[in-house]
Amino acid sequence: MADVREPAMPATARGLVVLLHGGGQTRHSWSRAAETLAGDGWTTLTYDARGHGESDWAGDQDYSIERYIDDLECVLDQLGRGRPACVAGASLGGMTALMGLARRSDLTDRLVLVDITPRPHPAGIERIKRFMTAHLDGFETLAEAAEAVADYNPGKRRSGQQNLHRNVRLGADGRWRWHWDPAILPEGNEGQNPLVWPDEAVAAAKSVTVPTLLVAGGASDVVREDEVGEFLAVMPTARAVTLDGAGHMVVGDRNDAFVKAIRAFLDD
Repeated sequence: MADVREPAMPATARGLVVLLHGGGQTRHSWSRAAETLAGDGWTTLTYDARGHGESDWAGDQDYSIERYIDDLECVLDQLGRGRPACVAGASLGGMTALMGLARRSDLTDRLVLVDITPRPHPAGIERIKRFMTAHLDGFETLAEAAEAVADYNPGKRRSGQQNLHRNVRLGADGRWRWHWDPAILPEGNEGQNPLVWPDEAVAAAKSVTVPTLLVAGGASDVVREDEVGEFLAVMPTARAVTLDGAGHMVVGDRNDAFVKAIRAFLDD
């Protein structure tokens, strides 16, 4: 499922910005940012990755990075708007965009990575996996689901349950479950069988020649100062901005600050 937001004045449209959500999220995680950018004259595209939200689950359970890239290329081809001015991706979405550019150098004119680098901090990645696997049997109430989110991201505590309806579904057994296929999680023990091997991601970053912006969360345990420094060292076309008070869920934690950063990058 995809959403396309057109500028209010199509005659002055500035180009296409594609926003790819993170693992376990849906296209709605970008809603406010997409609306703001559309107001600036950009056509924005958001879609639910395979196995997420309202998109189909993969019958063969193939959630490899290659398939995510295939899907991105397919969506762009079907949209028929030509090469995007920018592809921005959070976490899984960012890795999809990075590896997609390594496969096809003309994928986009600019790249934005949101709290993801070729070598994300292992402890942060493991905490995400623990959160995603902790409640596969679902929740009795939405309040329980909201509490689980708050335990992972204290900044979201008591922020309301209405937004959760876009991230959970009510099963026939009356329990609420996350709106994604559990098979998206790579099998294996800690650190084993990642979505992308770090050395491959580093090689991909070195091959990228388009202007790139890394937007890191100042309170993130996935991309810390060391990861930012290493990334900038291997990717000469990149620059970085760190948003204080944002965790790994940068856009949800500091949406206004994120929009300000990507606006400046697009206008540069």
